[in-house]
Amino acid sequence: MDYSKQITNRLNRVDGQLHGVLRMLEDARECTDVVTQLSAIKGALDRTIGLIVSENLERCVRTSIAEGHPSDEHVKQAVQLLMRSR
Repeated sequence: MDYSKQITNRLNRVDGQLHGVLRMLEDARECTDVVTQLSAIKGALDRTIGLIVSENLERCVRTSIAEGHPSDEHVKQAVQLLMRSR
């Protein structure tokens, strides 16, 4: 599957944030600061997962419609992926 540039950019940003948290730990930063950053990372990852699932779902549904197949199974799979990520 090809992933959009937006997804790659989001994950690169998360990577930078995670490296920042590691530096915070090395610098013995306050717990609240570390947890705040980790919460931001978690939110960014959750949004990225949603984007990946929605892009995949859209692609699968379009393909199913073009080929004359029902898309119900793709929708069900997308919902399961989202539920698993929570």
